[in-house]
Amino acid sequence: MDDTGTHGDTLTRSGLEEKVRVPPLYRVLLLNDDYTTFDFVVGILTAIFGKSVPEAIKITNDVHKKGSGVCGVYARDIAETKIEMVARTSKEAGFPLQCSLEEA
Repeated sequence: MDDTGTHGDTLTRSGLEEKVRVPPLYRVLLLNDDYTTFDFVVGILTAIFGKSVPEAIKITNDVHKKGSGVCGVYARDIAETKIEMVARTSKEAGFPLQCSLEEA
């Protein structure tokens, strides 16, 4: 089938439309525990999730009061990488801080 043509720099096919699916996004949640310190959680949020200190404090308060707090919304591979970073950093510091993933 040779029905391609060019319009400027764009290659087109007559009669065909390409549908691009946007991948689903996922929320990363920090989960409350009785051992991880407030300051450590704020540090995780600033270092791994790029939050400002005021944002990190708000999320940390949500974790403490509500049981969890949303760190961010990402494509699945990025969300999983951030969860692994939190797990590794927490383990190295001797804390049991954990994250979960849910579809946004």
